[in-house]
Amino acid sequence: MNPATLPRLLQLCSPTLPVGAYAYSQGLESAVEQGWVRDEASAGAWILGLLDHTVRRLDLPVFARLYGAWQAGDADAARRWNARLYAAREAAELQREDQQLGAALARLLSDLGLEEAEPWRNAPRVCFATLFGLAAARWAIPLPEAATGYAWAWTENQVIAATRLIPLGQTATQRLLVAAGPVIAAAVVDGLKRPDEEIGAAAPGLALAGALHETQYSRLFRS
Repeated sequence: MNPATLPRLLQLCSPTLPVGAYAYSQGLESAVEQGWVRDEASAGAWILGLLDHTVRRLDLPVFARLYGAWQAGDADAARRWNARLYAAREAAELQREDQQLGAALARLLSDLGLEEAEPWRNAPRVCFATLFGLAAARWAIPLPEAATGYAWAWTENQVIAATRLIPLGQTATQRLLVAAGPVIAAAVVDGLKRPDEEIGAAAPGLALAGALHETQYSRLFRS
């Protein structure tokens, strides 16, 4: 990777990116409430399981196509793949999360001078991956590195949520991130070469957690 583009990738992956990702647990809060996730081992099984079954099989292949569409200047293809990813979210809360994060990133990128992001800032259905892919393509971040950053940002946000919810200590948090490294690397290799007919994921536990969270009595997170 060109050293000049590395800071831009780190900027996109940083938890300080002002899109509000810290406010979401992606169903993990309900999983903790139900007792499905209760310690470091079960948190690792939940997070790394979703990384392998959904991020690898759905998010990363679609991300690759979104990135390619932006590189080719094909806005119609970007809209089609955005719609497919949005429709694949397992619960209404998860769709709202994607819409809110995607719109927030669209506003930020537009304010930073990426005019192509402007139409997405008020779109009713927009995915975070769509705008992440736009930024990566326009900032000349290579696809494998961009996909790795996208997967890392998702994983880190999940681990941070687990740290607050279970809770986990700092060393346990770092062990989870270390364990996630090889899983992310394998997910990127597989996800970027997955053909169209093999894109898709089924995560019933995530769907149940998302639905249960909508009526959970006491919540720290928005999803």
